[in-house]
Amino acid sequence: MDKQLIKVEVNQNNEQAVSARELHEKLGIQKRFTDWFYYQAEKLNLLEGQEFITILGETSEQGGRPATDFIVPIDIAKHICMISGGEQAHVIREYFIAVERAWNSPEQVMARAIQIANKRIDGYLQTIKELTPAAEFGNAVSNNAGGILVRDYVKILENDGIKIGQDKLFSWLHLNGYIYRQKGYKPQWIPYKQYIEQGLFRVKETPISSPERGDWISITIRVTGKGQKYFYEKLKATA
Repeated sequence: MDKQLIKVEVNQNNEQAVSARELHEKLGIQKRFTDWFYYQAEKLNLLEGQEFITILGETSEQGGRPATDFIVPIDIAKHICMISGGEQAHVIREYFIAVERAWNSPEQVMARAIQIANKRIDGYLQTIKELTPAAEFGNAVSNNAGGILVRDYVKILENDGIKIGQDKLFSWLHLNGYIYRQKGYKPQWIPYKQYIEQGLFRVKETPISSPERGDWISITIRVTGKGQKYFYEKLKATA
């Protein structure tokens, strides 16, 4: 039996399906294709979108409108052959039966099951790959839950693919309204009160006294565990 008698493909429902236009041609039907198919669909009570789908074929080299075609599952194609009658219809129907038999063989069923499983595994691996940086970052943060200096936070970010230096991070925090520059003998970055209260920063104030400069307060910013995760997500989204 000619293996290429009619091209059989797999549709979106993982079913074997054929072109009704090709079936019409191979059956040698003289009636206009669309009229013939709609007549068959009416006799078999076929519903568009369920038992068949409508597609537009490729435009011929001479141009014109694309030809309409209908894709039908192979079991529907067998029914069409049966009601069409004739020797050629019998040959094509036997061909479909042989194709189905091969499709449903234990070897083919196992091959399809493995293929589906491999696709699912690929999906799981992709998800894990996407989540891994965040998971690794979470582990790094948990070891520094009490808060870390900005220079140390930058190193953690760089390990997770966010290349940003200490000065650039300070500038980013400033531009996004998290910290401001306090003027004075030694200008210092200070978080806005609301972000300290939200737990994103801790601030250490150290009194300094010197004969030359007088008394002043040194401000040290520490990024808390909550802040580390929060800013990581923000920076990752803009990377």
